[in-house]
Amino acid sequence: MDYMNKMNIDFVESLYKSIIVEHMELYENIFNTAVHENMPEYRKKTLEFYNNLSQENKEVLMGLLKQSMINAISNLLGIIDGSSTLNDCDLEPKLLLDNKDTENELQDTFLAYIEENHMK
Repeated sequence: MDYMNKMNIDFVESLYKSIIVEHMELYENIFNTAVHENMPEYRKKTLEFYNNLSQENKEVLMGLLKQSMINAISNLLGIIDGSSTLNDCDLEPKLLLDNKDTENELQDTFLAYIEENHMK
């Protein structure tokens, strides 16, 4: 494995842990909070909705949240690495890791990481 590939893998693994793992833990904590009167109305409704789901549907919802985060990160990486474009925007973003171009590989590296490590 070359240095760039290793650096890209380390970056996407860190993204996964920093965004998906941490937010899934956050959602689990939020959904296991008791409803109380001082909560904002949207939060009460969210908790009531979640609490009325069967255990199987709670797992489906959590899977949907996780997949939504994966899709959002993948799309953003595609825009950054040039494999996807922004609507109505001619700007070309680029991400450097340790001052090195990520070689238009971030989206593919992220999706391969997800496939290899988290879709079993």
